[in-house]
Amino acid sequence: MDSSKPQIGKAALWMTGAIASFSSMAVAGRELSVTHDTFEIMFYRSLVGICVVALVLTLSRKWHQVSTYRLGLHGIRNLLHFAGQNLWFYAVSVIPLAQVFALEFTQPIWVILLSPLLLGERLTPVRVMSALIGFAGILIIARPGAVPISTGLLTAALSAVFFALTTISTKKLTRFASIGCIMFWLTVMQAVLGLIASGLDGQITLPTINTAPFLLLVGLAGLLAHFCITNALAIAPATVVVPFDFARLPTIAIVGMILYHEPLDQWTLLGAVVIFSGIFLNVSAEKRNSLATLPKDTRQR
Repeated sequence: MDSSKPQIGKAALWMTGAIASFSSMAVAGRELSVTHDTFEIMFYRSLVGICVVALVLTLSRKWHQVSTYRLGLHGIRNLLHFAGQNLWFYAVSVIPLAQVFALEFTQPIWVILLSPLLLGERLTPVRVMSALIGFAGILIIARPGAVPISTGLLTAALSAVFFALTTISTKKLTRFASIGCIMFWLTVMQAVLGLIASGLDGQITLPTINTAPFLLLVGLAGLLAHFCITNALAIAPATVVVPFDFARLPTIAIVGMILYHEPLDQWTLLGAVVIFSGIFLNVSAEKRNSLATLPKDTRQR
C-alpha cells in the first residue's frame, strides 16, 4: 500500500480546516465592520491571540523560548503584518469576498519577486514566468479601463504585498526564533499597535453582545488557519497542499452568494485560475529542483 495516500488524506483534512477558518474570518470581519473599524478588530483579535498563545506556551512549558533577541526585526515583521491585515479587513467590508481571496492569492507572486532583493534568492526563468502569469490574472480580475478600479480592489491587492513582506521577514525570523516566540511577539505587538491606532480618533468602541462572538471567531480562526496549513505542509508536499488551498476561492464565492447575495463573477474566477496556474508552475518547478538535489536512492521514498 502506498504510505503517501493516508498523508495526503490527512493533509486534505487539515486544509479543510484552513479553508473553513479563513472563510469564517472573512465573514466575521464583514459583520464586525458595521460596528468596529479595522484597528479595533485587530486590537481585539490580538487580545484573543495573546490568551491562546500564552495558554499554549504555559501548557507546553516553552516560555523559555520567548526572548527579546532581534526585537527590532519582530517589530518590522509585525508592522508589515498589521498593515496588511488592516487592508484585508477593509477590503472584505467593501468588495465581494471572492475578489478579496482571489487577489490575496498573489502573495506568493510577490514573495517570488521580492525574495531576490530581501533574501538574496535567485530569480529563475520559471519564477519570472510564474510572476508574469500571476500579473495577467490580476489584470483579468481588475480589468483596468473596462471597469473603475475601486479602493477595495487596491487595498486587497496591496494587502497581498504586505503579506508577502511578512512572509519574507518571518522566514528571516525562523532562522533564530521559535514559532512560539514569533507568535508571542506577533500578538503582543499587534495588540499595542491596534490599541494606539484605535485611539487616534479619541474613541474605542467596546465589544457588544452581538460583536463579541465575531471578535472571538476572528481571533481563533486566524490562528487556527495558519496552524492547519502548517500541519498540512508538514505531512504533504506543497504541490498537494496548494491545490487544496485554491478551494478557498469557490468556497468563499458560494458563501458570499448565500450570505450577501454577491454574484458569481466569471472574471474573478478566471483571473484566480490564472493566478493559481502561475503559482502552481513555480511550486512544481521548486519540487523538481529539490528532488534533483537528493541522492537517487532517496527520491522514491
